Amino acid sequence: MSSQPIQLQPDETFVLNVGPQHPATHGVLRVKMEMNGEYIVNAETVIGYIHRMHEKMGETKTYPQFLMNLSRMDYLGALGYSHGHVLVVEKAAGIEVPERAEYIRAIMVELNRIASHLFWFGAFVMDLGGFSPLMYALQDREYILDMLEAVTGSRLTYCYFRFGGLYNDVDDDFIAAARRFIPRMRKSLKKYEKLVTGNVIFRKRLEGNAYLSKEICRKYGASSAVARGSGIDFDVRKNEPYSVYPEFDFDIPVYHECDSLARYKVRMDEIEQSLRIIEQGLNKLPDGPIMPKKKPKIIKPPAGDYYQAVETARGSFGVRLVSDGTKTPYRLKLRSPTYSNMHLFDESCKGLMIMDALAFMGSLDLVIPEIDR
Repeated sequence: MSSQPIQLQPDETFVLNVGPQHPATHGVLRVKMEMNGEYIVNAETVIGYIHRMHEKMGETKTYPQFLMNLSRMDYLGALGYSHGHVLVVEKAAGIEVPERAEYIRAIMVELNRIASHLFWFGAFVMDLGGFSPLMYALQDREYILDMLEAVTGSRLTYCYFRFGGLYNDVDDDFIAAARRFIPRMRKSLKKYEKLVTGNVIFRKRLEGNAYLSKEICRKYGASSAVARGSGIDFDVRKNEPYSVYPEFDFDIPVYHECDSLARYKVRMDEIEQSLRIIEQGLNKLPDGPIMPKKKPKIIKPPAGDYYQAVETARGSFGVRLVSDGTKTPYRLKLRSPTYSNMHLFDESCKGLMIMDALAFMGSLDLVIPEIDR
């Protein structure tokens, strides 16, 4: 056997598989990369490793039986997905929701959004080499999970919303804990600003990294911080208002730099906006029931085609329901925001060094079970 090293041609490329089990993909995702040295020539994301047929299950189960499936799609921001599902069924079946239940839903969804953003924040910084922020973020997230567990009975995969209202009312202890959490989280945001956002090493890693134009965001149907970090001022809560969101005064953070740092800043600013919504929700929380007086015992929406979009932690989530008047949907289509946000990676990562591509992937905030669903 020859002991001479192999001579590579200057234009010779090789294939690198990232995943399907790799820490940087944060789930069972495979990215097939054609490399020229450390530079990416081409990339192909391969999905479907944990496909569970949620949509097909939605077409074979009754409406109440499918309630719990939504929280299995996005385990970090589950309540936003459940919210979209109950809203479309209530719209189709003409079920009225008491005002108190609407306010509690909004408070819960925003708490869950903050918990999701905190987990992303810690994991993202850890991807870039910083470990301590993950511990701080998980500490704040644990506070939220304790509150949610006390009311919903779960810490991760919630089944709290019901058609027409809620499984359980909030008590004075929950309201007091939520009021204590708001100043605590604002103090933490200042700490994160000082510890991470202002860190010169962190900024140098993300400034100008993975430019995403408005056009490419629109081409792939991107939403959330991915689109708002590229100057697209769109948030379902403002642009297609639902539930009690029109009653709240809050802003939509938008940055125009189109890089990974802009996407980071949008999510950190969104935590403050969610705190504003929670604060107003607690102040305006009305008395009254959490379930309607009259609700059909068996849910059979009239035949028709219905759609509802909501703003989840990962972007615009839509549920299309086609009813044939029976107790199971004829068709149930779930529009996943992460599916759209991820697929622009293939086109946008060309020419990046692999270390910058992994930072780019982290800035997209991917939850793989939500893509495969």
